Order: sequence, then C-alpha cells, then structure tokens
Amino acid sequence: MKITTNQWQQASGVVLCLFLSLLANRLAAQASGGINKADSAYVRENYTKLERMVPMRDGVKLFTSIYVPKNTDQTYPIMLDRTPYSVAPYGEDKYKTSIGPSMLFARDGYIIVYQDVRGKYMSEGDFVAVKPYMPNKKKKTDVDEISDTYDTIDWLLKNIPNNNGRVGTWGISAPGFYTTTTLIDAHPALKAASPQAPVTDWFMGDDRHHNGAFFLMGTFAFLSSYGQPRPEPTPKNSPGFSAYGTPSGYEFYMNLGPIKNANEQIFKGKNAIWNEMMDHEAYDAFWQARTPVPYLKNIKPAVMTVGGWFDQEDLYGPLKVYAGIERNNPQSPNSLVMGPWIHGGWSRGPGETLGNIRFGDKTSVFYRETIEFPFFGHYLKDKPDPQLPKAYIFDTGLNQWNKYDQWPPKTAQEKKLYFHPNGKLSFDMPQISQTPFDEYVSDPKKPVPYTAEIRNVRGSDFMYEDQRFAATRPDVMVYESDTLTEDVTIAGNVLADLFVSTTGTDADFVVKLIDVYPAAAPNNSPIPGTKMGGFQLLVRGEVMRAKFRNSFSKPEAMKPGEVTEVKFDMQDAAHTFKKGHKLMVQAQSSWFPLVDRNPQTFVNIYQATEADFKKATHRIYFSPQQPSSVMVSVLKDPN
Repeated sequence: MKITTNQWQQASGVVLCLFLSLLANRLAAQASGGINKADSAYVRENYTKLERMVPMRDGVKLFTSIYVPKNTDQTYPIMLDRTPYSVAPYGEDKYKTSIGPSMLFARDGYIIVYQDVRGKYMSEGDFVAVKPYMPNKKKKTDVDEISDTYDTIDWLLKNIPNNNGRVGTWGISAPGFYTTTTLIDAHPALKAASPQAPVTDWFMGDDRHHNGAFFLMGTFAFLSSYGQPRPEPTPKNSPGFSAYGTPSGYEFYMNLGPIKNANEQIFKGKNAIWNEMMDHEAYDAFWQARTPVPYLKNIKPAVMTVGGWFDQEDLYGPLKVYAGIERNNPQSPNSLVMGPWIHGGWSRGPGETLGNIRFGDKTSVFYRETIEFPFFGHYLKDKPDPQLPKAYIFDTGLNQWNKYDQWPPKTAQEKKLYFHPNGKLSFDMPQISQTPFDEYVSDPKKPVPYTAEIRNVRGSDFMYEDQRFAATRPDVMVYESDTLTEDVTIAGNVLADLFVSTTGTDADFVVKLIDVYPAAAPNNSPIPGTKMGGFQLLVRGEVMRAKFRNSFSKPEAMKPGEVTEVKFDMQDAAHTFKKGHKLMVQAQSSWFPLVDRNPQTFVNIYQATEADFKKATHRIYFSPQQPSSVMVSVLKDPN
C-alpha cells in the first residue's frame, strides 16, 4: 500500500497517537476519576502557579511548572514529575484540573512540580529517548537524566519558598523511567520515589520489543509522534499518524508489507527514534546502555514501584526495577505494588472492572488512599508509617490483595505444566517412549491476529480478552488440563520452555497461559449480554524471537529440522485458577500486528523484503527427553 505525502500531511493535522493522547491528557487528570469541577476549583483557589526556566549545569534550561500552596503559614514537601509528554497547560494563569499523583496530595498540602525533560516541548536542549546514564562525569557538558534531576531538585530547594527540604518523585511510563533515574546518585533531599510502570528496557520487555520481537503496532503509532523532530521549544504537540484508510490495523499493516516500507513510504528517514530502532536489531551496546537496572545500587530513598497485571505496555519494568534494587540490598525500604490494572489504571477511575472481568472492589481507589498517599506522607511529612509489606500483590483470580515479605513469595514452588499428546496439559511429565509432536504451518501471509477486535490502534483489551477467537485456528496449538479439583495459585515468574523444530531458519513463538471458566460460570460480566461459560481469560502471554534463543546480542539461525530448545521469560503473574476451572496453554508463531511478522528466514527483519517471507512448518515436541512446558510458581497457601 502506497501512502502519499498528502495523506501523511493530512494525518499530521488530525490526532496524536493513542499513547500520547492517553498520557498527556488522561494522566494529567489523574486520581479521582478524571476531570472534576470541584478538584479544578480547589487547585485554582489554593495554589499559585509559577513557570520557571530551571538552569542545568551545562547552561541548558528546562521548563518547569510549579504549583505552590497559597497558605504560607507552614512548609511543604516537594513532589516532582519529569515528563516528555508536556506539563500543559502553559501559562501561569492556566491550571491543570488536578495535580499530584492524586488530589489527596493537593488537598493535604504539597508543592507539586512538573518539568518538560530536556529537548521536549518548552525545554531547551536535545531530546534523547531513554538516555543512558553517564557514571563518570568529568565536565559540565557531561549530562544525563540523573544530573538534570539533581540540578532541578537543588534549584527548587533554593528558590521555592516554604519547602520543608524533602522531595518525592513519581511518574507513570516514560515519567516512570525518569523517576527510576532519580534513585541513581540521588540528591540528599530525595526521600521517597515511586516509579510507576517505568519504562526500563525497550528491547527486553517494555513497549518497543519483547524478547527481541518488535512490537509493531504500538511502536509505529507512538513514534509517529514521539520521534518527530522538534527544532525549537514549542508548547504544541507533534501530531501522530492517522491515515490508516481502514478501521482494521490487521489490514493496514498487511498492506504496508515489510517493516522497511514504513520508513520508505511514511517516515522518509526523518523519524530519529524509529531510525534507531531499525539500526539496532540485536541487544547491542546501544540497548544495553539504556536500561537503568544495572545502576540501581546503594539506593537511599524509600522506593515503591507500581505496576499493573494487565499493563499493555510496561509490565516488565516494575518487576525488573523492584528486583534490581532488591538484589543490591537497598539502604532504604523497597516495595512492589502490583494490581489488576492496565497502563496507569491505578491513577484514575475506581478500578472495579476490566472488560468482562470484575475485581470485587475499587482497587484503584484503595491503592491511592491506602498505599500511595500514606507512603509519601510518611517519608515526606513524618505521618504514621503505613507498614507496607515488601510486596502488595493482587490475585487476579481470587480478587484479593495479598501481602508478602518478599517477591516471589518464599513458599512459591516452581512446577512445570507439561504438554501432552491430544492437547492435554498437566503437571505430570510425559511418559511415552516415542517422540511425539504437534505440527502446524505458519504463513506470514495469514498471521494469527492478536485480538478479535477490529481496530487500527493497539488498545488494551487484548490483555484480558476471551482467547476463544484464536483457539480454533489450525496454526494455534491448544493444551488444556483436566477440570481442577482444587484451587491452583501461581505467584511469581512464568517461563516458557519449548522444544521445537522448523523447516525455516527463524521463527517466533508465542505462548499464552489461560484460565478457562467452567460452562456454568455465572454471567456476571460488566458488559450486558455476555455469556461467561467457557470464557478463556488471558493470564499471561509473551513472544520470543527464536534467533535470540542463545543470546540476545548475537542472533543465530535455526537449523531446518533440528530440535531446538527455546526458553523465555513470560514475566510474573499472581492468579488463582479456581476449582472447577481449567488451565490452558496456547502456542503459536504470530501475534499480528501487535508483533511484526517474522519472515521465518534468518535475515535482519528490519531490512527484509517481501521475498524473505516464507511459509514454514513448526513442530512442538513433548516427550521425557524433549518435554515442552510452561513453568509456573505455585503457591499452596495464597495467604
């Protein structure tokens, strides 16, 4: 499909990509359910807004929006959110409709600060996405996000009156990344930080790639705005692509063809971040430098990392940030909160439902009132210690919060769900003597869709969608347990371990762990008319690009016909498969257009041509010698 210049120009004036729209607008109205007239009035009546250009050590100035309580009879801690998504609205007479992680902070009295990061919107300088840390700074021009945060905090303490000398940082998604960086070489005044769905590794598991597989749909839409050049400071958004010409993303991306066509037909080489993606197919030094996890050492501020089990973008980040800090024996408390939320869902709305699933409580309200607000209040205002556990974890099957003194829990035991002939799944090792396998044809011209919805932007529903739409395809292998006679609770890592072969030289493998509801399940969906009998709830799904099976830095071709072990991290889960339910695993080799198509030939996929895309026959083996399985962490007592 040829995208004309005129179509591109028309699209540029229409909309931002979905992701930017959500973060710049919905997250600006965080907390108590969105825009609220009473909240908006409270901010105006009780806060003075200041706008300042805060100087960094190299002379670059960053645009900073500061909300200061009008009551000067006391001092207040500072809450700082650094963002690439705009501190809008601009103008000292124009106020956000709500401020802080939630309006609980505004009403309790905090100095709330938002800053456009270097090179974005009204800040000076050049923007570098997930900018690497520079541990050995030798001159003033050696700057990174760590130094920019340090300089900002130092300036705020010296220039904003009535502060109490204590600072907290928070942020969701990319602002979560900036929050994580505040912990490294932290300013002494930084007492508490909450990275929330923090972007942590754009190659291994957040946003742009998972296990080396390119997340096409979300990345294209996001970078069509985020990666546009910004020659000079501006308060205006960079509009994203919208000239899809069809409501079906599946159709659009199939017509677009190989990934290189996006640059040739649409971006024209002018999207710097897209170009970086295309130039670094493997986990090389470029990507390795962009994760902060190796530098999370000697952490002194208290940390509360937050994530959502149904986060469509950054489930990887919070798990790895928490674990990275924990491995290095932090000098201050380090806790993890994981709830039943999509990306940023804890910061807005009640959190009672997602799609067809009810959670039995206002989980987001509970988090804001009982976890987040008391956490910062204790460390910044000397309020009572909320006694947060090491891990505050929501079980998405039982619909209950559990407290653990470590994550994964000490009592969790690794057990393998083995594949068996005839689509069976059990914790018992296969005992047959022959070498059985399931075989299917993966055709890049007919990839398995990631959703049953017709949509041209990714959305989040696929994270909790009924998986029956995929189970009937001949290129999706289905393995199902017997009906459970007792609850099975998993709490911790999920790991796929496949023994496979292919007639090609590369392949993707997608594995989905699913909770199958009984036929008599109550029809309690929030969506009227939905029948829940037999519902297949996606608990965890992940993809692996097989060329990276031995090394993410050095891809290797698969040998046609040779049985190969492909093992990969599927991230953590906390879910109880109830008595009367079944466990299911689905395995396939495409997840389109969420994930780009693998040509199934060993090539640089970002340079692949149409001729490189070929059908291949894949086999999944299950015998005592080649036991394909999904490892889960089983918890006997969820309490």
